[in-house]
Amino acid sequence: MSNSTSSRTESIAHVVEEYGGDIRHARQVSTLALRLFDELQPLHRRTETDREYLEYAALLHDIGWAEGRAGHHKRALETIRREERLPFNEYERRIIGNIARYHRKSLPKKSHTPFAELNAPDRELVCKLAALLRVADGLDVAHTDAVREIGCGIHPDRIVINCTFSSPAVEERKSALKKSDLFESVYRRRLVIE
Repeated sequence: MSNSTSSRTESIAHVVEEYGGDIRHARQVSTLALRLFDELQPLHRRTETDREYLEYAALLHDIGWAEGRAGHHKRALETIRREERLPFNEYERRIIGNIARYHRKSLPKKSHTPFAELNAPDRELVCKLAALLRVADGLDVAHTDAVREIGCGIHPDRIVINCTFSSPAVEERKSALKKSDLFESVYRRRLVIE
């Protein structure tokens, strides 16, 4: 990680904490999302800059919790777009905000104005990265850092995520699979968690 990236990450973490966010959970989700990104590089073929967008979106995905759980994914998008202390330009705010917005609930749709405002390549980028974020967030649904390590096996019909858990992690497996809808659509493979 470059000094610039590290500085941005710490600046983002500071803002998350000021909003009362669970920075430990945010960092765990970020770690898991980046691991998925790296393991699935042969499929998505995204850039190092895209990897940074995923990292930042993962750190910020729950920033909307300050006003409660309901709708916090939508508030995350709005907060990322307007919070002046976040070290992003306007383009980055739109991409990172949309990735964070789709970490839960509905899938990206052209009827969602902030998503529709993106061009086709950027919509594809948001979908590929939000798919990883959804699964990573599911793997830490209890905010307990139950997943210690993950690796991925890529097969023609499925992607197998091999997890090392610190506990039985039944809730984490169930949640990650429940949130695999976008992942399976984008990567055109069934998700299996072992």
